[in-house]
Amino acid sequence: MVTIFMAMGMSAQTGKKVKTVELTTGYQFHFEKDTQDSARVIFTPSNDSLGIKIYDKNTGEIDFLYSQIHHVEFWTATIDPNNANRNNSDDLKRNSEAWRLEFPRLHQGDENFTYEITHSARDIHGATVVNFSLEWDGQKQANRWTCYQLYADNLVNNVSRDNNFREDPDITNRQHRTTLGQYKGSGYSRGHLCPSGDRVNTREQNSQTFFLSNMQAQIQSHNGGVWQQLEEKVRKYADRCDTLYVIKAATIDKKEDVAGRSISGNLLVPKYFYMALLAYDKAKDEYHALGIWSPHHKASSTAYITIAELEKRTGIDFFCNLPDEIESKVESDRSNANASYWGVSFYREGAELPGFNPEEHRSLVNFW
Repeated sequence: MVTIFMAMGMSAQTGKKVKTVELTTGYQFHFEKDTQDSARVIFTPSNDSLGIKIYDKNTGEIDFLYSQIHHVEFWTATIDPNNANRNNSDDLKRNSEAWRLEFPRLHQGDENFTYEITHSARDIHGATVVNFSLEWDGQKQANRWTCYQLYADNLVNNVSRDNNFREDPDITNRQHRTTLGQYKGSGYSRGHLCPSGDRVNTREQNSQTFFLSNMQAQIQSHNGGVWQQLEEKVRKYADRCDTLYVIKAATIDKKEDVAGRSISGNLLVPKYFYMALLAYDKAKDEYHALGIWSPHHKASSTAYITIAELEKRTGIDFFCNLPDEIESKVESDRSNANASYWGVSFYREGAELPGFNPEEHRSLVNFW
């Protein structure tokens, strides 16, 4: 058992599922792990503040107030043996949060150069929450992906933009980092993946988005144009569902998908940016998924594709922690119903996706 006082630091949106809640009256509630969608935990010292909200597929929503709770016991996160491709026990040793739905499958190999980083911060309730996670390739000095969640609580706008761009201390080998000096005079902006605008809940949460590990080198005409418009669209998507699981990234792994290195600063310059989105509707107990492909140039055409197609393009296994049956269905769903949910038209299957235009990079990059 974990006492309520020991749990004061628990996340306001935690993936840990509740096993038992014992009330001050001695009465106990027991919950099955497999029937819970999620549990939101907010422990504050004031009476009658929300303690735990549990979303259970059998019993529906149930709230326990702080003043009612004596002990809480959580289920230990385990690996589903029927989910063949999810992040496994070895992956969880590299990042203990890698069981979360927003995580892709962790990169396999080159572990001496791969950093699996999760940044946590306090939310408006004073609870410590996962802010965002990322995978960094120290050899390439580049972000492979950043992932995070959007939901009602963390979309509340309380603070302004921090602008404190800086190196990420969690990349422990300084030689594996990018620096402010590399960007200076390079012709490339420090392009957010988890954007500042998605983390305006608290000052600490917003400030963490300015770690350079959360950046990709972008020409400003893309960063402040198409990419910014897509970021705004994502926030609107988040308003329509209970939780939006977000992965944002750029192509760094395949040589043909990388333009080269910047002439000044030696920054890796990707040809393509992309997003993988997974929306959960609690009332209907259903998921919707969408891939977004954005070539790295001004006013580039955006392609809306399935996650299955995005996986073919990138070689990354997105939303691997979904049960296999659900994952297979939602990641290949190009139905009219799914297109209508997102308000898009899926790119014609088999058609060549919009390509990279090198002209805007011509004077900035040493092309391969």
